[in-house]
Amino acid sequence: MIRAGIVGATGYAGAELVRLLCGHPHVALTMLTSRQYAGVRFDAVFPSMAGFVDQVCQEYSLKQACEQTDILFMALPHQLPMVFVPPLLENGKRVIDLSADFRFRDVAVYERYYQPHKAAYLIDESVYGLSEVYSEQIRKARLIGNPGCYPTSILLPLVPLLKSGYIASDSIIADSKSGVSGAGRSVSLTSHFCEVQESFKAYKVGQHRHNPEMDEVLSIEAQTPVSITFVPHLVPMSRGMLTTIYTQPVKPVNQEDIRSCLTSFYAGRRFVRLCPDGSLPDTRNVRGTNFCDVGFRLDTSRNRLILISAIDNLVKGAAGQAVQNMNLMLGLDETTGLLQQPYPL
Repeated sequence: MIRAGIVGATGYAGAELVRLLCGHPHVALTMLTSRQYAGVRFDAVFPSMAGFVDQVCQEYSLKQACEQTDILFMALPHQLPMVFVPPLLENGKRVIDLSADFRFRDVAVYERYYQPHKAAYLIDESVYGLSEVYSEQIRKARLIGNPGCYPTSILLPLVPLLKSGYIASDSIIADSKSGVSGAGRSVSLTSHFCEVQESFKAYKVGQHRHNPEMDEVLSIEAQTPVSITFVPHLVPMSRGMLTTIYTQPVKPVNQEDIRSCLTSFYAGRRFVRLCPDGSLPDTRNVRGTNFCDVGFRLDTSRNRLILISAIDNLVKGAAGQAVQNMNLMLGLDETTGLLQQPYPL
């Protein structure tokens, strides 16, 4: 059994990791940390887990992390993992970080949008954990920068089409809607029930920190500079993410060309599901799962290709993709522990 620790286990992404890993056939949860709930049983914080996880949360300790775990998931705010990760790697541990600290290839870009990096020397080693795109690099990695939820929903539809030269790199607009859990579990006025219920709003327009993350990955894959227009929205639901992407084909294509491109790129990749013609993604159909559903419409009269994706922002957009990356790192089938049946409703 692989001994896994979750640092920050009582946030939304951390709790989702607990849910997924407690049923993983090759994992023993040996360490759950929480600054706020140290000394409290996990199922007292999340009563839904009664009968599944009765482990007591503890304060983070490097010594205990090294003694009790083989792999650690960092479900912490940005800036903390860059301090915790280096000594863990020095002690032979593998780390999957759900913050932005190790997602960027260019340290200067990270520092422009976040803060000075205290472990910049690890950036060249870290692997961007977009599982379906970088699986071979992930298999050999000891440090993963797990992608953000918005980037996951946007990159998965776009990467195959950009690599194949089907769409223009300078005409991409991504319009995304996220459930409120994307804001995290900390109390905030903007995620207060009375502020969110019966409300639908855009936020951080033109300044969201996931934008440069996406631009960097897309530029690498397209082998040309890419800068997309990205507008995130908050919708009054607990979880889920729907993204609509507007692109422009650069050569004559038909529906079958687009379908063939996406199908061949994701052949054998269980968690990307291409919707049949006449059907489009719906957040209801991916709730609680690690699937990314992708659909599209080709508007030939306006020369527009419209791509739509749906994910659960806490699973494929965070914890589920982290577990998928762990499976790849450990040489397991990437679907292990992640094929819970979707909810019919």
